[in-house]
Amino acid sequence: MATKTTATTTNALPDGLSSNLGSKLAYLTRVLKTPTIGRVWEDLAAQARDANWSHEEYLTAVLERQVADRESAGTMMRVRTAHFPHVKTLEDFNLDHLPSLRKDVLAHLATAMFVPKADNVVLLGPPGIGKTHLAIGLGIKATQAGHSVLFDTATNWIARLGRAHHAGALRAHHAGALELELKKIRRYRLIIIDEVGYIPFDTDAANLFFQLVASRYEQASVMVTSNLPFGRWGEVFGDEVVAEAMIDRLVHHAEVLTLAGDSYRTRARRELLAKDRDK
Repeated sequence: MATKTTATTTNALPDGLSSNLGSKLAYLTRVLKTPTIGRVWEDLAAQARDANWSHEEYLTAVLERQVADRESAGTMMRVRTAHFPHVKTLEDFNLDHLPSLRKDVLAHLATAMFVPKADNVVLLGPPGIGKTHLAIGLGIKATQAGHSVLFDTATNWIARLGRAHHAGALRAHHAGALELELKKIRRYRLIIIDEVGYIPFDTDAANLFFQLVASRYEQASVMVTSNLPFGRWGEVFGDEVVAEAMIDRLVHHAEVLTLAGDSYRTRARRELLAKDRDK
């Protein structure tokens, strides 16, 4: 009879003890800033008693829930601060429409292992084949791996640096503003520069773009999308020497993917016309 009484008391805590322990744990989880533990400890404790978990197993389960929620919240924050124009994942990308893309290379890049090594990624190919989608998808993978990411188009990157450069040129107390801006950008482990080649740059813009790339050389990662092969980048930057120097820094530690395929928009229009003919 005593044995039965002991078994019953080990499966549930007395009301008074449970209440006092709950209040204490609520206070401790607030101090430690671990709200998930404060929310799940009681349910997991009941589960642990029912399943006869060891103390170590219960502690592991509680901590795993806290870490999972914190990582999820951290990823959401990094995605927001990356300023992606849209949230597009690699899982949403239709690889069948881009047979030129090697799946093993994409899978390797999706691990985001290139970011801590400060390696670069360059996506080259005609408009409309999904380069921006791939860049955003890889950027999201990097945020999920815990890396800070910042996305923008090439023209917007130049505009951002141009504002800093002009501030330094116009006001003595803003001297070094461009260097400070480049340093601020370098805090991001990966920056994505979209749409290089759509609009040609003047000499000043080309110089700013070169400084952006050079400032991250072997320090932090750059991902670039372009509709032009490297051989035509001189047309974009108006100077073959500057273009060659920039390409040299980009590709020294880089995965370069040269993609080919039909434009999504062209294919969609063709499929729509085919449906109209069939009616």
